[in-house]
Amino acid sequence: MTPPEALSPEEARAELERLASRIAELDEAYYRDDAPLMTDAEYDALRQRNAEIERLFPDAILKNSPANRVGTAPSSAFAKIRHRVPMLSLDNVFDTEEFAEFCARARRFLNLPASPRFVAEPKIDGLSISLTYENGILTRAATRGDGMEGEDVTANVRTLRDVPQTLHGEAPAFIEIRGEVFMSKAAFLELNETQARLGQKIFANPRNAAAGSLRQLDASVTASRPLALFAYAQGESSAPVAETHWDYLTRLKDWGFVVNPLSQLIEDENAAAAFTTQIAAGRSTLPYDIDGVVFKIDDLSLQRRLGFVGRAPRWATAWKFPAEQATTVLEKIDIQVGRTGALTPVAHLQAVNVGGVLVTRATLHNEDEIARKDVREGDTVILQRAGDVIPQIVSVVLEKRPDGARPFAPLEHCPVCGSLAIRPPGEVVRRCTGGLTCEAQVVERLIHMVSRPAFDIDGLGEKSILEFHRDGLVSGPADIFRLPAREDEIARRDGWGSLSARNLSQAIEARRSIPFDRFLYALGIRRIGETNARLLARHYGSFTEWRTQMLAARQIGSDERLALGSITGIGPTIAEELVDFFAEPRNIDTLDELAGMLTITAPSGGLSGGLSSGALDSPLNGKTIVFTGTLQAMTRPEAKARAESMGAKVTDSVSKKTDFVVTGADAGSKAKKAAELGIRTLSEEEWLALAEGG
Repeated sequence: MTPPEALSPEEARAELERLASRIAELDEAYYRDDAPLMTDAEYDALRQRNAEIERLFPDAILKNSPANRVGTAPSSAFAKIRHRVPMLSLDNVFDTEEFAEFCARARRFLNLPASPRFVAEPKIDGLSISLTYENGILTRAATRGDGMEGEDVTANVRTLRDVPQTLHGEAPAFIEIRGEVFMSKAAFLELNETQARLGQKIFANPRNAAAGSLRQLDASVTASRPLALFAYAQGESSAPVAETHWDYLTRLKDWGFVVNPLSQLIEDENAAAAFTTQIAAGRSTLPYDIDGVVFKIDDLSLQRRLGFVGRAPRWATAWKFPAEQATTVLEKIDIQVGRTGALTPVAHLQAVNVGGVLVTRATLHNEDEIARKDVREGDTVILQRAGDVIPQIVSVVLEKRPDGARPFAPLEHCPVCGSLAIRPPGEVVRRCTGGLTCEAQVVERLIHMVSRPAFDIDGLGEKSILEFHRDGLVSGPADIFRLPAREDEIARRDGWGSLSARNLSQAIEARRSIPFDRFLYALGIRRIGETNARLLARHYGSFTEWRTQMLAARQIGSDERLALGSITGIGPTIAEELVDFFAEPRNIDTLDELAGMLTITAPSGGLSGGLSSGALDSPLNGKTIVFTGTLQAMTRPEAKARAESMGAKVTDSVSKKTDFVVTGADAGSKAKKAAELGIRTLSEEEWLALAEGG
């Protein structure tokens, strides 16, 4: 697999597209269905590769980026609880070099001369839980869900012996305590023996067993399962608890919680590496499954300053253990056509068990990657399930290559529609030129539109879209919302009937109202994934304003185009994709036809975007800010992060829509332009006063 630093910008975009769609599928299987499609180590390595590519290619952070997404939506079988402080996830490192870079980023962000002290905790492979205590009494328990909203499992959690119903000793009037529910290896084996004896479901691994046991609709079933909990984190609290994370762990033990006894204070990077080696060596002897070590900066004041980026804190990381490899035979190379016309080669393999999962396919990325590794049909290959969309081929065992094995020849025509397949200059991906005339692209775009992160229409999945498109019921996006008028016709189709047709009509009607960010994502504009859809929706506020601004942005040099390209997280490449979309009259016609059939509401969570109540009351909420010059009290990244946490929009260019320009030392052209436009400038002292007041 091509290292991230060796990718071209075009290769990076293509790689991120593949990663994003697969991660969404894996999240749903893991978090909601308790049926993971790969091991945790492999999944986390996939996330790590995505993060590394995004770090190296910030302009490519556009396609379904998982960086700001945790888990998946909670099941409808449980009541929902919104987390006061989001339950986010962790970025990963895999070796000493990557851990050193994590430490260096924290030092740069805080302008520290040396790395701070860490707390190391074995990373338990279980189910994250948040416990709310009011006046020392357990009142609510929720799963992580999608990070913002989880499932109410209070009745189930009350049955766990490791969860105190009342906190021992003095505690804040309100506090959220977080940890991991897990099942020991011995308890897992015993449970599976019982399940087999009773003819019931056999669990694949302890994590599955723990998640399935906790998420029971009947709490008595949970009570019968041998679940345990390690506490390790804090959500919202009405009063400070400790000044360091190590002291917080001590408080947890005082309150009656079990804290992992292997947790340890770590003084420096060398000690972190030694601790990881020690834990990895003894991993197989532990009574529970772990997949790495979590390192957290001990000083809580530094944690608060570092804050979060996307879905992960800047002050913690998980050092993950390496993935397993296996050897098998590549039987055939097939070509898949995606919704953007990208031709992606996929290897079909003799089934092989890798890390406890049966693998039959592996990604080959692109024709350059196939040529670099000289992969051929019939080859014996080394396979690894870590860090990619589907398992990846690491190398070929050349001494086992069969006679007559031929090099791979790239297709010059689309295997679906026969249109010319070209490789644009500077790009690594070959694409079908058939556009909307290629059934693979039309169908894939429609499937994307009804997917869970988009319109999320129950009963209208891939199978139904394929069926309706084949038979002429759906040929474009607006046709989806014409299906209720054809309910009787659908009811007469094989496999449908009146009830299923009625349910489909109701599901479609229920989605005629959709938040602006989900609508944006559903359009399937290249490189506009969930994260960038949210950024755009929050920046423009409404569909009408976005449409107006995009039409104006077609004019080169316009303020609207400048503003689009300067949105933090968007950049000029994504701006070009949006401008190109609006440059095509048929796209505008399709967009307007679809929008005319819908009610497009404010972005998910409103314009606040999930901000805290303090941020909502901040004088910076909703304001557009530009930072220029050198700041003294904090670094530029910390200032931007602080502003965004208070609801501000941080951009890189000054325009008429800018509210404040914060000027540090040696402020240059941006300060001058602010003066020309009559925009208010703030000194660093004035900015800090606003920030501290928020």
